[in-house]
Amino acid sequence: MKLYHAPASPFVRKVMVLLHEAGALDRVAIIPASGNPLDPGTIPVDRNPLGKIPALERPDGPTLYDSRVITRYLDDLLQTGLYPTAPRLWDTLVIEATGDGIAESAVVMRYEMHVRPEASRSVAWAEAQWQKIDRALTALEERWLSQLSGPLDMGQVAVGAALGYLDFRHADRNWQALHPALAAWWAGFSARPSLASTAP
Repeated sequence: MKLYHAPASPFVRKVMVLLHEAGALDRVAIIPASGNPLDPGTIPVDRNPLGKIPALERPDGPTLYDSRVITRYLDDLLQTGLYPTAPRLWDTLVIEATGDGIAESAVVMRYEMHVRPEASRSVAWAEAQWQKIDRALTALEERWLSQLSGPLDMGQVAVGAALGYLDFRHADRNWQALHPALAAWWAGFSARPSLASTAP
């Protein structure tokens, strides 16, 4: 298998954490790829027409893309158990979607303020993305901390990848001061070897 990879991507990080947890890094060749919405760069658009990473070439079918598709595939292939059975599965999927939503808004903010030409940038658009992030952080802190503190699953991994990206690209927002309980969880979770070794 080949994984198209950029170390700063929170979506790539999700896949890498799963591979670390499964002890399966040697089963996947890491192929550097980078690009953005204005220039796909080296992202393999012939394999992922959306021009995004991660993308996973597999021996038994077309290339997979979207991190949630890739992690479900690898979870099934490697039997990691990071997607639990129902009814807990539904909470895991909602938390994963929340983490992915935080990451998506954070990446959009980065593109808006650093990739688009300066004359075309919208501070209001970027702030609207941050409001989504802040609401999601509040929901995680108020509604999902008990699940985040439970057995490891892909919901936790997605949230961890998103929070790591916030620290990496949006540290000036100081999200941890506004969400201390979630920040305390992150301080412990980020020390996990699979998270520490994949930090951007």
